[in-house]
Amino acid sequence: MKYRAEIDGLRALAVVPVILFHAGFELFRGGFVGVDVFFVISGYLITTILIEDIENERFSIVNFYERRARRILPALFLVMLVCIPFAWMWMLPTQMKDFSQSLVAVSLFASNILFWRESGYFNAAAEEKPLLHTWSLAVEEQYYVLFPIFLILAWRFGKNRVFWMIVVMAAISLLLSEWGWRNEATANFYLAPTRAWELFAGSIAAFIVQKKGVQKNNALSLLGLAAIVFSIFFYDETIPFPSVYALVPVLGVVLLVLYADKETFAAKLLSTRAFVGVGLISYSAYLWHQPLFAFARLRTLENPSLLLMSALCVLSLSLAYYSWLFIEKPFRNRQLIEGKKSLIISLFGLISFFGVGIIGHLSGGFDNRFPKNLQTLQTDFTGRKPELCDFNEDYCVLGNIESEHSILVFGDSHAERLFHPIVDRYGADYKIFLTWERSCYLGDAKWQPLLGHDPLLCERKREIISDLVRNESFTYIIQSQFWINDDYDFESISNLTEALVEQINALRHFTNELVIVGNTPYNPIICLQRQYIGLQCDLYAREIEFEEAGKNIAEENRMNVNFIHPYKLHNRYLNGQIFDSKMIYADQHHLSDFGADLLAAEIAETLQ
Repeated sequence: MKYRAEIDGLRALAVVPVILFHAGFELFRGGFVGVDVFFVISGYLITTILIEDIENERFSIVNFYERRARRILPALFLVMLVCIPFAWMWMLPTQMKDFSQSLVAVSLFASNILFWRESGYFNAAAEEKPLLHTWSLAVEEQYYVLFPIFLILAWRFGKNRVFWMIVVMAAISLLLSEWGWRNEATANFYLAPTRAWELFAGSIAAFIVQKKGVQKNNALSLLGLAAIVFSIFFYDETIPFPSVYALVPVLGVVLLVLYADKETFAAKLLSTRAFVGVGLISYSAYLWHQPLFAFARLRTLENPSLLLMSALCVLSLSLAYYSWLFIEKPFRNRQLIEGKKSLIISLFGLISFFGVGIIGHLSGGFDNRFPKNLQTLQTDFTGRKPELCDFNEDYCVLGNIESEHSILVFGDSHAERLFHPIVDRYGADYKIFLTWERSCYLGDAKWQPLLGHDPLLCERKREIISDLVRNESFTYIIQSQFWINDDYDFESISNLTEALVEQINALRHFTNELVIVGNTPYNPIICLQRQYIGLQCDLYAREIEFEEAGKNIAEENRMNVNFIHPYKLHNRYLNGQIFDSKMIYADQHHLSDFGADLLAAEIAETLQ
């Protein structure tokens, strides 16, 4: 395959915005499209290689996989190896367990599937996962495994028909992504079926170039370059991806591939030494940046400064240069490392990292690094009362169904934990309603969800609660949720205060007593673990901030609202993890049955 310098330059245009986006530079808020640019480039290059090999009757599936292993695995293994000691030093057992799972997933070329499954309510902030970025490698690796098999099997039908098969598959994948972001947004983002059309776009371009060659068209090549640049600077995280919006950068790459002849202005720009130089190390740069950023965020309570992140951007490029020079180049040189030896090294590396990951997972994140009293978070879901409410029901009613007096408990899974203790205390005299949704935050006077995974589910809960407060006369309304957490943080406490005031105004007309249960702090053992490995920990900073917001609401708005602050209860038991042989917590931030009973008792005392 003829070398095209502008393709290396295009890699630079992809990787730098991705790094700056992940570093937090607002100017590059659409930098995530760099991944889509990489997908198209990969589809183009791999298809070009495969077509040439098949037509010249030198195609070998083993040789193809061996070349891919040389290209991908050595630098990846280096980054994974370097991550392990830092994870050992700076990660809590729960984080180390997650990291160990990612080692296993990367070794199986399935990290996109892992991070899709991990993206739920109970997981650490994505920005603190050192290998999160390998999801895109997994998508490409799955393409590398399956596409050559498809191509060699379909080739018997003729080259032209194979081309149209790919066009049809690309169209189906694009339509699937359009359905996906509306119905299964997380799966749509991570999984190969909804990303395949971007790789197929590169494949389609490869067929066209292979037939007609690279055409010279300044206008179209500049249009392609402008489309990529536009999406980098004008897209943001609110844009559903992948979707038809991704057509802008994807078609931009296709136009450059088809029309950026070396004499065009776009090709000359992308072929400059600076672009090509960064493009050559782009793969290693992509590998290094996420671990550097993730470990920096793990080390601090607050987000790292832009100055630090800028330094880490430079460091990622520096490390990329040396790993390209001393790892990537030698392993791609067949004269230095023959094919059989490279396959043995690759297999040994995959098995080794898989083994380390399995051990880390089974050992609870190597929790024996900690003293016994700070080891694995013990759980207390075993004594949990039987589920009497179907998660899919609009709401659940228990207690004295015939009573004229009612209580509404609503919020997220923290409200669900409180429901049974409330039923135990008030069920004889009250009809008690529960409606809740994981990560569905209900806020302003119109009951619009402030935050949440699934706007459609949140909208449904909004309507349910709105109907309930209109149709029932509630003696008490109790709201409990994870107000301020890593994944779904309000922009500021003032925004939270404003939202609370609007919500309280909407609710207090429907009840005699309104109870707002404040933020449940993280399990104290997590704080003690952080301190043990030399990290900062301020257990109640967010909860005290929430308490101050409650006081301001009561004073400034003269609202008779009961604010319950769980952190005060937990503070009484802070060494406190176990009391009378019973545990306060069920996991990182959910109360055990015993802890929920204690909190329900405090609510009852306040209401009395």
